[in-house]
Amino acid sequence: MESLTKATTSSKMQRLVVIAQHLRNYKRPSSSYDQMEETDAGKAVSQVGFQESVTPTIVKDVERYRPKKAAVLVCLFEGDKGDLRVILTKRASKLSTHSGEISLPGGKAEEGDKDDEETATREAEKEIGVDPSLVEVITVLEPFLSKYLLRVVPVIGVLHNKKAFKPTLNPAEVEEVFDAPLEMCIKD
Repeated sequence: MESLTKATTSSKMQRLVVIAQHLRNYKRPSSSYDQMEETDAGKAVSQVGFQESVTPTIVKDVERYRPKKAAVLVCLFEGDKGDLRVILTKRASKLSTHSGEISLPGGKAEEGDKDDEETATREAEKEIGVDPSLVEVITVLEPFLSKYLLRVVPVIGVLHNKKAFKPTLNPAEVEEVFDAPLEMCIKD
């Protein structure tokens, strides 16, 4: 019986590894925003917005427009039933923007951040206590502009050992941390 359990666990982990390999091959579209100088950024949460590749039709003067920048962590792990799950948060109800909304952990880029991956993992650690060493960053998706025209960069990471993650909430920013099936977040 023990060998059957090990084989099942191994097959579940193999599925996550295969998905991670596919995600590593993702190449996001280049953007004129990537060449622009960054400014200080506001708080980002998971919001429906515009993919950056379609924004030239929305933002007519790209050179003048300097979006604020943030990154969110799409932290994936394999659930007990073998399904892919994502870590989500409920934002604190006392926040001035997006209070009480469900979001991905993440936030504004800081001057010392070397890249979007560092921003996303640093902010996730600050908000929910996930140690960046537990998250394997797989890829960075195409940025999108939130409804407040904040440039948000989704960073995909895999949490291989969910049991090692002990949530520690920052109550000024987060009321709750939970997970949901990734399938709920994917559009047809």
